[in-house]
Amino acid sequence: MDSEALAKYIEATDGISKPWLLIQLRLKKLQERRHELSDEAYARQVADIHTDLMKLGEWWIGREDEVF
Repeated sequence: MDSEALAKYIEATDGISKPWLLIQLRLKKLQERRHELSDEAYARQVADIHTDLMKLGEWWIGREDEVF
């Protein structure tokens, strides 16, 4: 699945309110641009996405059936 298909899926399933899907979209877009980036720029962007992912915390605990 490319980033366009993932974006359409997120939109069709009201996933805009699901931050983990937005992080997946960011990772997919970064993967698609990998060939344009230096190793340092790529690593920096992966680190930024990782930081944002870690900020989500464990919000899903007790809501697994609802959100997954």
